[in-house]
Amino acid sequence: MTTSLPLVFDEPRRAKKPPRHLADLTGEERKAAVVALGEPAFRAKQLSNHYFSRLTSDPAEMTDLPAESRDKLVADLMPPLLTKVRDMECDNGTTRKSLWKLLDGSLVESVLMRYKDRTTMCVSSQAGCGMACPFCATGQAGLTRNMTTAEIVEQVVDGARALSRGEITGGPGRVNNIVFMGMGEPMANYKAVIGAVRRFTDPSPEGLGISARGVTVSTVGLVPRINQLADEGIPVTLAVSLHAPDDELRNELVPINNRWNVDEVLDAAWGYAEKTKRRVSIEYAMIRDMNDHAWRADLLAEKLRARGDWGWVHVNLIPLNPTPGSKWTASDPADEAEFVRRLQAGGISTTVRDTRGQEIDGACGQLAASSKA
Repeated sequence: MTTSLPLVFDEPRRAKKPPRHLADLTGEERKAAVVALGEPAFRAKQLSNHYFSRLTSDPAEMTDLPAESRDKLVADLMPPLLTKVRDMECDNGTTRKSLWKLLDGSLVESVLMRYKDRTTMCVSSQAGCGMACPFCATGQAGLTRNMTTAEIVEQVVDGARALSRGEITGGPGRVNNIVFMGMGEPMANYKAVIGAVRRFTDPSPEGLGISARGVTVSTVGLVPRINQLADEGIPVTLAVSLHAPDDELRNELVPINNRWNVDEVLDAAWGYAEKTKRRVSIEYAMIRDMNDHAWRADLLAEKLRARGDWGWVHVNLIPLNPTPGSKWTASDPADEAEFVRRLQAGGISTTVRDTRGQEIDGACGQLAASSKA
């Protein structure tokens, strides 16, 4: 049952990157960029206000800028990075999945999910993924390249723009939560992901002004990067895609486990919680007759409880969203219920993720994969 795909940490050397964008730059870098174009430094704040606060990159709407400067500034600092291939909606219009084409032709996905009390954007951080998890459509596609900070940010700005214009069922609104759970392994594209996190959380007009507590960065378990994230000083939520509590199975389901095993990953997760005082989320896809056994629930509870009983962790069970033709499928509801019961009996906070988007190729990578076929 082992995967035939290798683990890939570095993008191909021939990967073509897009031009720089305002969202790639820090505040000081933006000032330097506009000065290099012959404009006064304060234009950087004006441009930032248009992009991050007014959610526009249309020079015609930037009436506070000199007419002769607008096109030049926008062309140099707001080049188009993503072209929408199509949107697909479900859940009465409150879930919208977007398929994007990058400048090099790569396809990525983002999902907007509107709930009664919040709106969440699920974003991609890589075109493809090099982690080779056999039950994941993206993992089986391999890694094409890393996305830039601005390409990541653009996904959220598009969703924020649609919400502000009332294009999503429920009327005008704003993005409250961002989860790095789309295509790619965020920790394998660390620099760009942290750049995007800072753009999301920087106060307006430097960024989108979203609370760091509303941002979740996921990983399959790149231990050194988890430790690095703990030192960033940004209290985002860490989500660890564990999927098995024992090394024997996790070696097969999550090949990175052959480098950093279950205990090493959980130690790093606990260290993150201890340093940041933020509760860690353990993501666990429920796969029928594979990882949904009652004894594995007991083992998971035991391992988590052994590292502390101060509420440092929460388990988020995910009913597997199967990909077409795959042998992997979701657990029987009775097995899922017993898994929940045993975790909770073991003192572990546990919920089952609300499933959305199943009728629109909801699993990450499905839409891109079907579009290539």
